[in-house]
Amino acid sequence: MEASTGERTARVHASATVFDGHCDSLACVLRAERSLGERSTSGHTDLPRLRAGGVTAQIFACGLHVFGKRSEQPTQLFLRMADAFHETLQRFPDQVMLATRGSDVVQAKEEGRIAAILGMEDGAPIAGELGILRIFYRLGLRVICLVWGPRNEIGDGVSRRTDAGEGLTPFGVSLVREMNRLGMVVDVSHLNEKGFWDVIEHSEDPIIASHSNARGLYDHPRNLTDRQLRALAERGGVVGVVFTFLHGDPASVTLATVLDHIDYIVDRVGPDHVGIGSDFDGLSSAPPAGLEDATCFPRITCGLLERGHREEDVQRILGGNFLRVFRAVTEHTPA
Repeated sequence: MEASTGERTARVHASATVFDGHCDSLACVLRAERSLGERSTSGHTDLPRLRAGGVTAQIFACGLHVFGKRSEQPTQLFLRMADAFHETLQRFPDQVMLATRGSDVVQAKEEGRIAAILGMEDGAPIAGELGILRIFYRLGLRVICLVWGPRNEIGDGVSRRTDAGEGLTPFGVSLVREMNRLGMVVDVSHLNEKGFWDVIEHSEDPIIASHSNARGLYDHPRNLTDRQLRALAERGGVVGVVFTFLHGDPASVTLATVLDHIDYIVDRVGPDHVGIGSDFDGLSSAPPAGLEDATCFPRITCGLLERGHREEDVQRILGGNFLRVFRAVTEHTPA
């Protein structure tokens, strides 16, 4: 007898490596709003809710707008957030473990823990110094979203009005090459289009857009054009569909809208180049209906199966693709 939809969803979701490419929950810790190790009713993500949602790996981004405006001391702020990240690891070892290599993600799945990956959103804390980058690498940093909004020493972010701006600076090119050498993942979300093409030219490793959508469905500068999607895919990269920048009317977005963006990208570049990058605890509007917090990830699995995606493709989208890139870059293995 064929399994029910719920049974099939549970089986596929439980066997998948569910990998969320971006959340901003460390900012909540720094603002003393909550501890990540204890289940909360505020915000979107904490360790208990990630585990309830079957999440295997989470990139915890360190952004620069923790207190409402871009920090004037970005290096100090990043260090404070990295400290909060490591304190969480130390306090809740039964729930979470540090992941600096793809094999750590596999181990976390086997042990029923969450693989926590330290990320940076806006490379301003690097302050134009490759030596600082290497120190951050030693602290466990493995993913860098090169810019956020304003121009930094690396390049320009997108604007709500236009993609105008310069590409990568000479330091930005050097940074990408050093990240390749060290085994750090280059993230092009928030980067303007000129900078994107510079990364495509200079990165020898696959890249990610950790939390971006398809501009063909919603024409917003934070989203990627079909040409960008193809270029990223041709180099083995992954786009993490984000729970914002989905539609012109944010109040109307639902789980189905998220699935529409996944389908759009799959139709153009295949199921090997799309993932999930929720942006939980950093969303500019309410989350899509049906995806209220991290416990809701199984609904994506159910929705993809109901739309006719093969089980093995659903597992790639849920996290297998992000794991492939993370392993290829951090362990210097073929993508």
